[in-house]
Amino acid sequence: MTAATADRNTGFREGQIVGIPVAAGQLIHAGVLVAVNANGFAEEGKTEADLTYVGRAEEYVDNTAGADGAKYLPVRRGLAFKWANSADDPITQASFGKPCFIEDNQTVAKTNGINTRSPAGIVYGIDPDGVWVL
Repeated sequence: MTAATADRNTGFREGQIVGIPVAAGQLIHAGVLVAVNANGFAEEGKTEADLTYVGRAEEYVDNTAGADGAKYLPVRRGLAFKWANSADDPITQASFGKPCFIEDNQTVAKTNGINTRSPAGIVYGIDPDGVWVL
């Protein structure tokens, strides 16, 4: 392929809500933290080192009887979401602007748990009832 030398009609997708194929055997609840596994399939957040945070599940999707990609999950991205703060590894104001890590499908933690947790995003705010993650 060569560089364009004329105007081009470049395709695009709206990126705030994206459909992500769901991993085999997964049940994902609406409103929970979603990550993709090493193969790029959606799962609920959990303590695991090789997940990539992608956003919040917009719908309930049951793929417990399906293969990888048999169902798609709409995931909202690009916004700050308020997740629960870890009781065992809490995020404090000192963590503002720093990475936080996935503890479960609704909870984030201050550290990576000695390389057992995947990054969730950047701490954008701390409230008494949760942590805003961008």
